[in-house]
Amino acid sequence: MSATSTQPEGATGTASHKPGLKRDLGRVSLLFACVGSIIGSGWLFGALNAAREAGPSSVFSWALAAVMILLIGLCYAELGTMFPVSGGVVRFPHLSFGSFASYTMGWITWIAAATVAPIEVEGALQYATRWADFTVAHPATGTHTLTGLGYAVAVVAMAFFVALNYFGIRWFARVNNVLVWWKLGIILLVVAAFMFTAFHGHNFDAKEYGGFAPGGAKGIFTAISTAGITFSFLGFRQAVELAGETDNPKRNVPFAVIGSVLITAVIYILLEVAFLAAVPGHDLSASHGWLNLQFANDFGPLAAIASAIGLGWLAYLLYVDAVISPADTGLIYTTVTARISYAMGRNRNAPEALARTTPRGAPLISLVVTFVLGLIVFLPFPSWQQLVGFITSATVLSFGSGPLVLAAMRRQIPRHERVFQVPGGDIIPFLALYASNLIVYWAGWNTNWKLFVTIGLGLVLLAVFEATGGDRAPRLDMRAGATWLLPWLGGLALTSWAGAYDGGRDWIGLGWGFVANLALAAIVYLLALRVRLPAARVEEHISEARAESLIEEEALGKAP
Repeated sequence: MSATSTQPEGATGTASHKPGLKRDLGRVSLLFACVGSIIGSGWLFGALNAAREAGPSSVFSWALAAVMILLIGLCYAELGTMFPVSGGVVRFPHLSFGSFASYTMGWITWIAAATVAPIEVEGALQYATRWADFTVAHPATGTHTLTGLGYAVAVVAMAFFVALNYFGIRWFARVNNVLVWWKLGIILLVVAAFMFTAFHGHNFDAKEYGGFAPGGAKGIFTAISTAGITFSFLGFRQAVELAGETDNPKRNVPFAVIGSVLITAVIYILLEVAFLAAVPGHDLSASHGWLNLQFANDFGPLAAIASAIGLGWLAYLLYVDAVISPADTGLIYTTVTARISYAMGRNRNAPEALARTTPRGAPLISLVVTFVLGLIVFLPFPSWQQLVGFITSATVLSFGSGPLVLAAMRRQIPRHERVFQVPGGDIIPFLALYASNLIVYWAGWNTNWKLFVTIGLGLVLLAVFEATGGDRAPRLDMRAGATWLLPWLGGLALTSWAGAYDGGRDWIGLGWGFVANLALAAIVYLLALRVRLPAARVEEHISEARAESLIEEEALGKAP
């Protein structure tokens, strides 16, 4: 959020001769950007994956995840209306904690966002395996990885996302609004068709299938992080990332954040209930219950169930939608990833070329970097199942700084105008940080160690940039940023390694995991408040941000 007002030539530009981002998103378009991003590939696989972890109790997994994400989203709704600029998730930490915090969180945010378009492409190609050999199944691991043909089509799909974004945010909004109506219609049609055609109430509590909660409490929590449930809600961030491109952010941002989470939570819970009720009994018997559920053509689980209960027409629509829904979300995240790069360039802790835009208002160099990284991601993570846990942990971790920024700003700038204010003082920000810790912890060590290695790589790149950036490299404010950030990351790594989830040492059981993460959240929260930047520095950052916003406002103008 805060580059200085004395940006190097070419980094920000001026109203008279430099283009910028376009303010073309209205309230409905911003809401639809969130809903369209939320309803991607997650719903196509999440119902089956959650059932395999928690059985019928997976409905609680969806509800708990919605509450946890809403806590985080509320913090960003307040921040987004205070400082409505593009790439806000990256730029907010700079205000309260300086450049080290904003760079580190920006790096995590960028990695998380940049890997979403590839996973959406993988999800679409997995369903499209019905028509061509885009993926190959690996029954031992339950994954479907890209074939040579799949890789080739994936490259074309990523290139298409970049090309469409090149034509600017207005074209994105027009395309996305149409696709979101389609996606909402299809998912509601699936819920209604499953419930009215094949509702087997026996599925929910049959002992021979494992009962209501075959995975116990651990299964409920594991599903939140690893089944694609949290992943399916993360699109609320678009209201924050695109806040600088909406015509009335003070009204539109809270509306989009809160509205999108509530709308999709209801839809997802209904979908899970419909799926659980529709699974044929013979498939459950043959699989020996929910935890090992398998059936024919489960590379496209919802379409396979539709076919099994005699709804061939719905199966066909689902195979079509399985290309459209992920493609729309991939398009959105290509937009957002480029704008995160743009924000990092504006913050001066990444190359200034990333902040340059075309006359159409598109950050072209950032788009190209996003495209290249997407192609690289396909190599170590060639399947949807392999990538979803990584993205979930990275994205939720990137959100974790928001509650801390909000708590710090209430002390640093208590008189700053807050059109939307989260009630309850420190309660919701603290619970939001705690929720972030738990979601990362539940993902398990086998997922999280890769994330922490990636974060370490980002810190190496920061050291290189500091050594070679000359006068452009910003003051890092290590005390304000590193004092709480490094213990937080280290504590999460330690609890994940010692925990009982996916590769952990199992030294911390289910109950102690809650206690350990609560203690970590309390320590980090108090540290962050103690070392926050002084009010004078924050006011300086805000003044710089206001100057930048005025430049952008003059260059962009109001939406027609």
